[in-house]
Amino acid sequence: MGLMSRFTTMIKAKFSKWLDRAENPAETLDYSYEKQLQSLQNVKRGVADVVTAKKRLELQTQQLEQNVVKLETQARQALAAGREDLARQALERKSAAQQQLQGLDGQVQQLQQQQEKLVDSERQLSAKIESFRSQKEVIKAQYSAAEAQVRIGEAATGIGRDMEDTGLAIQRAKDKTEQMTARANAIEELTAAGQLEDFTSSGDQLDRELAELASQGQVDRELEQMKAEVGSGSGPTKELEDGPPAN
Repeated sequence: MGLMSRFTTMIKAKFSKWLDRAENPAETLDYSYEKQLQSLQNVKRGVADVVTAKKRLELQTQQLEQNVVKLETQARQALAAGREDLARQALERKSAAQQQLQGLDGQVQQLQQQQEKLVDSERQLSAKIESFRSQKEVIKAQYSAAEAQVRIGEAATGIGRDMEDTGLAIQRAKDKTEQMTARANAIEELTAAGQLEDFTSSGDQLDRELAELASQGQVDRELEQMKAEVGSGSGPTKELEDGPPAN
């Protein structure tokens, strides 16, 4: 029994925590306001029903009053005609109608009292609803301002979920850039050291070495030729030393 009680308490606590996260105060206040408006409409319908019933009884009262006057007139006419028996019947009906009138008057008074109570309740409820509406709008505005302030603070400090995702994306981009830069530097270093073959160039390593030797041999031959020309005093160098021929 103790384990079940603790389990129930844990479930209630988790549900309460989930409900607190899911609950939107603005929506809750609007819903409460709507329910109060529905209650006010019910009170107004109750007032309308009481007034309708009172009006119906008032019509019946008017009819009975007219009937009482009519029966009294008929009794006088019957008595004047020497028909005491008819006069008695008319008066008996008049008495019954008067008793009904007394009953209807009591019911009308009761309905009038109910109407007054309902109207007073409607007035009080309407005032409370209007006060709640004003408070609701103030609370909603305060909540919206607080929510905006929290979001701005989270964005500024980077503790919000969106900013957290952005920070992770930036860090991944930095790590990727550093990785690519390191790889590019490694490839450049290996290529310069000749440890990686450049497949985009023409020829292989042997061709490059032979071409380099051929180029060096050509340079050596040209250098020896220049030395010979300078030593014999001929060639372009001799002409530059003697100067241009005289006219």
